[in-house]
Amino acid sequence: MRLKSSLLLSGLGWLLGACLSLPALAASPAPEAAPAKLDNATCLNCHDGKKGKLEVAGPEGKARALHAVMPDKFEQSVHAKMSCVACHADIKDNAEKANAHAKDPALKLAKVDCAGCHQQLWDEAKKAGTAQTKPQLEMVVKNIDAYNASFHARPNADDKTLPNASCDNCHDTHSFNVPAKKTPQYDQWRLGIATSCGSCHEDQLDSYSGSVHGTEVLEKKNVKAAVCTDCHSTHAITSSSTDPFKLAVTDQCGTCHEENLKTYMGTYHGQISTLGYAYTAKCYDCHGSHKILRADDPKSMVHANNRLKTCQSCHSGKKELALAPAGFATYQPHGHAGDFDKYPQIWVAWQIMLQLLVGTFGFFWLHTLLWFYREFKERKEKAGQQHIKLDAVPAQFKGKHVRRFSAIWRLAHITFALSLMVLTLTGIPLFYPSSPWAVPLMAGLGGPHTAGIIHRISAVIFAGVFFWHIFYITWRIAKNWSTFKFFGPDSLVPNLQDGKDMLAMFKWFFGMGPRPKFDRWTYWEKFDYWAPFWGVTIIGVSGLMMWLPNFFGAFLPGWVFNVAAIFHAEEAFLAVVFLFTVHFFNNHFRPDKFPVEVVMFTGTFSLEEFKHDHALEYERLLKSGELEKYLVDAPSPAKLTAAKALAFTLIACGLTLLTLVGIGFFTQV
Repeated sequence: MRLKSSLLLSGLGWLLGACLSLPALAASPAPEAAPAKLDNATCLNCHDGKKGKLEVAGPEGKARALHAVMPDKFEQSVHAKMSCVACHADIKDNAEKANAHAKDPALKLAKVDCAGCHQQLWDEAKKAGTAQTKPQLEMVVKNIDAYNASFHARPNADDKTLPNASCDNCHDTHSFNVPAKKTPQYDQWRLGIATSCGSCHEDQLDSYSGSVHGTEVLEKKNVKAAVCTDCHSTHAITSSSTDPFKLAVTDQCGTCHEENLKTYMGTYHGQISTLGYAYTAKCYDCHGSHKILRADDPKSMVHANNRLKTCQSCHSGKKELALAPAGFATYQPHGHAGDFDKYPQIWVAWQIMLQLLVGTFGFFWLHTLLWFYREFKERKEKAGQQHIKLDAVPAQFKGKHVRRFSAIWRLAHITFALSLMVLTLTGIPLFYPSSPWAVPLMAGLGGPHTAGIIHRISAVIFAGVFFWHIFYITWRIAKNWSTFKFFGPDSLVPNLQDGKDMLAMFKWFFGMGPRPKFDRWTYWEKFDYWAPFWGVTIIGVSGLMMWLPNFFGAFLPGWVFNVAAIFHAEEAFLAVVFLFTVHFFNNHFRPDKFPVEVVMFTGTFSLEEFKHDHALEYERLLKSGELEKYLVDAPSPAKLTAAKALAFTLIACGLTLLTLVGIGFFTQV
């Protein structure tokens, strides 16, 4: 009985406590259930495209379609291991509404910032010191930098809040994965580039589809044919009207058309391009840009029937470019000396100049080396002795000089020399445009236009001296016609004695005979005299043709300009290298003359030196009693110092130009 009473009291107490606690329980909120994790499977449950088209209410009540993600393609992408909400960070799960998002579906989701995400990952990697282990991420960041400076990143003309193109316009971010190069998968991916670009650039795709490149890619599935990114790049896409693009696209063409690029770079158009100036014709100016056709296609811009019209698109008669004449149509912009069947005139011209170069340098460089060896050896054997004997002339003539060149000849010589050096300075950047010094030199000259003006002015001066000389010599011969001897000792006309002297000189080189005695002019001086007649004619005529192409192109075929370019450049090379090696040696650098000979600057040299160098003339004049009329006082110390300073300056300029030519030659080789 007592036990039952206890149990009853306990139950009443528990019931009373429970009743008293009800208000407290009512006041305390129920614990929240943990939200379900928003994993990719959850997202793809709706966004896999299998449940039909997903649409939500968009701004102004218009329906807005949601993006469909194909699970199988997503699993093959570079982002397959990432969660959807890692990029779509503003998507949150909502416990109140099943399968719904926390934010208002009518509001547009925040744009996924691909570039910002990759840049942040790269910054974190650099901070953590792991950047070197993530080369792909580094490549992506470089692509971002290129994109940010590109034409695509600029604000769109229709909607300033959007760029012209963003990452996902070209890359499907849910299936994006560029296959490894040189794999079948990469080849298939490459074939789709043109179609991808064409989704925005419809007109360009239409033109490209009918081109030789488009036909190869879209119809024949030729993975080696050019696609959009080969010419425009992938991320650093700029306006095709900018100079950097114009210069870069030519090199891009050359990645496939190597030989054509090489021959193009040998033309004036290509040389100017190599120097970094974009105003001359590039590949696309002649061949077209998107609708490039084969050269034998009647619709091609470079077909024989259309070529003149293509030339006239630049040489239109406007500004500084006169209207292209008919001869331009047969100019060979890719002509080269390696194909006689296709370019016979160019082949012949090159062979002529090649044989001339090899023959001239082969003979005279050998002559120079042997002369240096023999003269150096004799000087060494007579160490401490003067090679010119001071007591070799009559006592009454000691200290006297012989007048060798008048003031007018010295003026002509220095004018000739200076104009030739300026011609070399302004011409070699075009001859060797890829040399390391070419671009800064051309910039220092004020650019190709200014350099061209200086070059032509110097050419006129150079030719003026030459024609003045011809006129003067003709007048002198006519004046002394009755007494002048064409093969006499005072004549520069080569004769049989010159051949004998040359053979005697070679015997002396090899120690097989004494050093020959010379009259007024040596055989090498006669060569130095007559060589410019050939050189100036070749350089002058070819240069004039290139200076006035519209005049000559009106009645000459276009290939003459190809030939003129070869003659002009190679003959100039011959003249410059010969003058600054052989001529400098003969007159300044051989042991008997080193370090400088100033007779061409003072007009005189000592009687002792005259007897040493021109013994036959000395003996002839001494015997006839005419020597005294050629004797003059020695130049003053001030005049001699000035002459040496001028000579050293010109020699230094010549050797500097020779060095530039040497660097250019070996860079080109």
